[in-house]
This record gives sequence, structure tokens and C-alpha cells, in this order.
Amino acid sequence: MSLNVIDLIKGQLGPALVTQAASQFGESESGISKAIGGLLPAVVGGLANNADNPGVLDAITKASSSGILGNLLGGTSNSPIITTLLSSIFGDKIGGLVNSIATFSGISNNSAGSLLNLVTGATVGTIGKYAADNNLGPSGISSLLNDQKGIVSSLLPAGLSLASFGLGAENWFGQAKENVSSVASTAKDNLAEGVATARENVSEGAREIREQFNNNNNNQGGGSIWKWLLPLLLLIAAAYFLWKQCDKKQNTTTTTTSADSTGMATDTATVQTSTDTTAPTTAPARTDENIDLNGVTLKGYKGGMEDQMIAFLKSDGYKNAADDAALKDKWYDFDHVNFKMGSATELEAGSQGQLDNLVAILKAFPDAKIKIGGYTDKTGNEAANVKLSKERAEYIKAALVKAGVGAQVLEAEGYGSKFAKVDAKASDAERASDRKMAVRFAK
Repeated sequence: MSLNVIDLIKGQLGPALVTQAASQFGESESGISKAIGGLLPAVVGGLANNADNPGVLDAITKASSSGILGNLLGGTSNSPIITTLLSSIFGDKIGGLVNSIATFSGISNNSAGSLLNLVTGATVGTIGKYAADNNLGPSGISSLLNDQKGIVSSLLPAGLSLASFGLGAENWFGQAKENVSSVASTAKDNLAEGVATARENVSEGAREIREQFNNNNNNQGGGSIWKWLLPLLLLIAAAYFLWKQCDKKQNTTTTTTSADSTGMATDTATVQTSTDTTAPTTAPARTDENIDLNGVTLKGYKGGMEDQMIAFLKSDGYKNAADDAALKDKWYDFDHVNFKMGSATELEAGSQGQLDNLVAILKAFPDAKIKIGGYTDKTGNEAANVKLSKERAEYIKAALVKAGVGAQVLEAEGYGSKFAKVDAKASDAERASDRKMAVRFAK
């Protein structure tokens, strides 16, 4: 399973940086966020398209020690590494890319240009750091970049495509499209040849029957009409059936290729249109409510993690559990605790409140013991996923220790994607349910 480097890079481009960039460039946060969302796949795609370029590989290697990640807003605009790299991967298309992003996000071209430098710095800095941490040489970095080609176009936001940037999407993905067209053409030619052969065989069979009929007439003075008419009728019926089947098969299996908005080839013969017009079901919005903890009020979701844990403890469910085996299958997912993308040490805004609630619950029930679990989705390298999920679980444990309830935390474990349910090819939003932190009671 290949690593999705975009997930790693997003950790450098979180809400805090968006806010700072919006203030510095005089733009709205939504515009900055949209621009970054379009630039990131484009930059990664540009690097992937130059995965074997020695200059690009050298720039990524040098980026890990250049300090770019520590000063993205101030150190990327005039960085010679960034300037040279952008020229290498985009050439004279930089202006078109900047203009497309500015139009798409509603920000100025100057701001879009600055963000291009920033996103490129975050990208090469993150990839360079990952390469250094995992002892990847130029060939390893090249392989990592090549792995990104299959996912880049699917991550572009709606309304943008590689072709819309003027980046020569056909050159990036044209070979795959060409291969699909070639296969389709070959299949069509083979089928046409089979139909022609079948028709020729039928014609040959009819000719032989006519010759046999003529011979019989010459030898027997005419003979019975059914000696030749019945076989001929059967042959005609078989020929008609074969003709219709071949013609039907030719119509339904001929593959035509077209390019979608990303420039990728699509197989229009396999596209099926759903007739289900039912609107998709959306989960009702949840708002914080007062959760009673032995007279103390906590803010949380009714039916959420805190509410379920308190109800279980009040019912003596924990006290009556015979051993750990009776508790191991019931996990309580955090509703609010989320880490920044790719990070095991930085929480998203709003996460601390639920950690404080967990501390309050443990203090109210000092005999209770818990275990922390971290999980990821199915994308990326599994060893890296396990490591990241473990580090995140350890981070939460350390926070609980610092809050004075460490004795009640027996273990912190990372499971990576072992229990993930959503396919790796699903959208990021769909895979979000697999990226979580959870807690269970333990003995």
C-alpha cells in the first residue's frame, strides 16, 4: 500500500497557517483554504511527473535541512530552492497555474503566487523530512513520487483539473489513456474479425448445400425436396441466430474512451446510471448538551462518548465485569479529539475539552481503568500508520498522566488500519470515520 504524501503535507497547512496567511496576504480564510486545496495536488502532481529528474530529487533532499518547514510564510518567497524547483516542474506554465488558482479561489494573483511558493515549500520540506527519517535515497524518493501519480487527479477539488492549469495533463496521464484506447481498439478489431469469420463460414455452408443439391438433382433426377430444403432452413436459422448474437455483442462491448475533467481516461461502456432518485441521508447535526456527572455538568453529545461511559459506570457495569475479556469489545470513540493531519503531537482546535471531560470522569470513578486506542484509514504505508496511531495514543495517555489520572490508564496502543472498514479508494471524507481515537474500560 503506497503512502499518500498529501496526507502528510496537510499537517503543515492547518488552520493556524491559513489564518496567518489570510492576515498576511489580506485575503479571506476561505479563499486561502480553497487555494491551498487546489495547489497541493498540483504541486505533488508536478513532482510526480518529474520523479526521475535529478534536480528535483536533489532539491527535495536539501529541503530537509534548509529550515523551510520552520518558516513557510517568510522563507519560501525568495528561496532559491523553491524558485528553481518550480521552474523545473512547471516551466512556462507557472503563470497559468497561478491565474487558474486565483480565479478558482477568489484571491489575487499575487496571493496565489505567494501561496504556490508556500505550498511547494511545505511539500518538498515534508517529503524531504520523511525521506531523511526513513533513510530514503534518491531512488527511494523517486519511487515515492511515482506512487503518487495514481491518486493526484482524484484529490483535486471540484471545479479544477490538471488540464485547467495548462499543465499538459495528457502528458502526465496520456499513456494510460492511450493504453485503454489500444485495448479497446484491439478488442473491437478481434470481435469484428470473429463476426466476419462466422459470416464467411455460414456462406460456405450454404454454398456446399447448394452444390450437394445440384449433384443430387443430376444423379437422382430431382429427388425429394426435403432432402435439401430442411438442412438449408436449419442452416439459415442458425446463421441468423449467430449473426444477431455477434452483432449484439459487438454493440455492447465496444469500448469508447473519453477524458473526464481531470484528463483521465474513462470507460464509457462500464458506466451505469442509477435510477434511484432518493436524496442521500444526512446525519442530523449534533450540538453540545449538558451531561450529568454525579451532579457536575459536562458539555458533550447526548449518546456520545461521555454520556455512554458515565451510564456504564453508574450501572455498575464496570464493577460487575469479571475480567478484561468482558470489556475488550466495547470501545468509546472520541467525538471531538482530532489530531492535525500527519501529526501525533498537535491537536485540532476544540479537542482539549473532551480530554478534560475524560479526566473528570476518571476522577469521579477512581476505581475505573481504561485503555487508549489509535486508528488510521487504509491509505498509506501500514508500518507508518501503526507508528502514527501508537504515538497518538501515547500522546493522549501522557495528557491524562499530566492531568493526574495516569494511574487509571493501563495501556496506549496503535492499531493502524487493522480495523478500518472504508476502502482506500473512497473519498477523504468517507475515510474520516476510520481515522479516530478511542477509549475502552480495562481490568
